[in-house]
Amino acid sequence: MSFFYKPLVMSIVIGICVFVFFYFRVESIINFLQRRSLGQRDEVLRILRLMNSPADVKKITWIMLMMSFGLGALFFFAFWPKIIVGLLFGVSVTVAGWSLPLIVVRSLYESRCTKFVDQMVDALTIMGNGIKAGSNISQSMERVSEIMSNPIRQEFREVLTKQQFGQSLEEALTDLGTRIARPDVQMFVTAINILKETGGNLAETFATIVLVIRERQKIEKKIQAMTAQGLMQGLIVTMVPFVLAIIFYVMDPTFIKPMFNTTLGLILCFVILALQIIGGIVIRKIVTIKV
Repeated sequence: MSFFYKPLVMSIVIGICVFVFFYFRVESIINFLQRRSLGQRDEVLRILRLMNSPADVKKITWIMLMMSFGLGALFFFAFWPKIIVGLLFGVSVTVAGWSLPLIVVRSLYESRCTKFVDQMVDALTIMGNGIKAGSNISQSMERVSEIMSNPIRQEFREVLTKQQFGQSLEEALTDLGTRIARPDVQMFVTAINILKETGGNLAETFATIVLVIRERQKIEKKIQAMTAQGLMQGLIVTMVPFVLAIIFYVMDPTFIKPMFNTTLGLILCFVILALQIIGGIVIRKIVTIKV
């Protein structure tokens, strides 16, 4: 009888401990879940609005639910009746799937901002020449929006449209600096707002900003060249386990099959994937240097 009661007592004690822990930490747990769920959805919507993209709340919510809970359920049932393995992969895919839209949207936003800054070199040169010819800032921006492509065309037209609807040029440019959160854009906006009030040579200021942007781009390219070796090493190290698995499967399938048709093997596969992802993130953090 004592042998029968020991597991029961241990289960009750563990259950009580878990209940007490969640009872006293319920507020922080709810806040964490809210940040990881609704918080990420709101961040996706915010970034889409910064890119002037249509953002339907219901549509985005359904996409994130299908990419997280939908894919998680598919992985869970794919490993049925191995419940533990199914839960491991299902929960992992659910968490990763919920975070994936935010990662993709942030990547698109960063690419858009980078392209905008790259276009600023030609745009500020055109604006500087226009100001030397007697045009004002709005006319110079209109000329840039006619000549150049997106995203700078879309952003400059947004500034001009807001100005036509009664917003001041300073406020419209400040909104531009909010949408494109880069130091070069902030410098451009601040220079125009200050010189518009105090007076000064805008053409020379634009030439100085162009010089700063070009020097920054030179440094960034130099850093990319120096860190390219680290990125390649990280890619090779990440691919080695998968290449070895394929080689072993081709040479001797019976040697590698227990990794995919046994519970212990599937758990080890899950651990390997988790460690590979963590290692890739760490390497990416190390070789990413912001200028």
